[in-house]
Amino acid sequence: MTDSKLSTQTNIVTESKSSYGRNMEFLSDSDKNSETITNSFTDSIKTTSERKMSVTNDCTKEELVACLEERDSQKIDELLQSAYKVKAENIGKKVYLRGVIELSNICTKNCYFCGIRQLNSNIDRYELTEEQVIEASRFAWESGYGSLILKAGERCSKRYLNKVTKLIKSIKEISGGMIGITLSLGEQSKESYREWFDAGAHRYLLRIESSNPDLYARIHPKNTHHSWDRRVQAIMDLKDIGFQTGTGVMIGMPYQTTSDLADDLLFMKNIGVHMVGMGPYLKHPDTPMGKLITENQTLDLSLKMVALLRHMMPKINIAATTSMQVIDPFGRERAVLAGANIIMPNITPSVIKSRNKNIEKMPEVKDDASESKSKLENSLARMGIEIGWNEWGDSKAFTQGG
Repeated sequence: MTDSKLSTQTNIVTESKSSYGRNMEFLSDSDKNSETITNSFTDSIKTTSERKMSVTNDCTKEELVACLEERDSQKIDELLQSAYKVKAENIGKKVYLRGVIELSNICTKNCYFCGIRQLNSNIDRYELTEEQVIEASRFAWESGYGSLILKAGERCSKRYLNKVTKLIKSIKEISGGMIGITLSLGEQSKESYREWFDAGAHRYLLRIESSNPDLYARIHPKNTHHSWDRRVQAIMDLKDIGFQTGTGVMIGMPYQTTSDLADDLLFMKNIGVHMVGMGPYLKHPDTPMGKLITENQTLDLSLKMVALLRHMMPKINIAATTSMQVIDPFGRERAVLAGANIIMPNITPSVIKSRNKNIEKMPEVKDDASESKSKLENSLARMGIEIGWNEWGDSKAFTQGG
């Protein structure tokens, strides 16, 4: 399939907004204090409906589809609130921070949805120096972040692989081995994964994007470099090596149905991942798929996905992703109230961050790392949510099983 042959037909999933889903929209620096907000949330959890949504950790596909297509705001509220309770009971209420360092936006792939795809000539490419990465890592360590994420476009050259290995070792050295390292560097050989694991990285996030092979094929070029089977095998390789392994999907993209999303949830449970990073599909104007829709979706469907997955996999780590913040200024906080427990602030140097807009309307692109940290800390404090400073916040699905 070539870019020019990409169909303009779309199947965007939409739904109505619940009152609970809107409860973060009115927050500002002058709003009510954290105690009032927390009490309001606690009171809302006590509210019940005569018609409850049936959600368990062994939901059928039909039940998942019904929840994803639910329009009743009261039922949706109950789903999100009960997911928060499941989280609190199984892994606690803390939120853990992962400082994201975007190593490079150079990529050898041509995914139809991605702004850093190789054929996009409208992007200013970069690769951070080792000194820039160490500086950002030192900021994360000194700021009390328990972990960081090294993220980049997919590359497999020997020089690049060796650079990543060296960076992992250097980051461990400056923190005395105390800062956790997650990698999100795409598909690699099992030998490369093992080398990075032995160097000190212990988590890896590789999003499947869609568990439906046919849908996956529609959003990628049709060649061996963009293989669904290969990507699944990479996820299994990571688990076999011993990484805390994460995956994720895009939610509400063209061609996708609620049946696909239900299958995504079942896929993540069945392969037994330890962490998930998923969020709303966001169009990019310089991609083939970016021309298929004119407006980004609302956050509601993503919140349902987070809540359902929390019910299905009570002990895993679920990220409140940056794409949620793009849709809604308080999207990450709303996801936390729906069951997420990981937030990933971008601590890439500001001069580089402004050149790496993978999606439209990336928030706080001009903020430096300290300013972004302050905004997030204040926002969570207003909600009465505790941050796990200097804690790795490893997935209990990995450390305890289940």
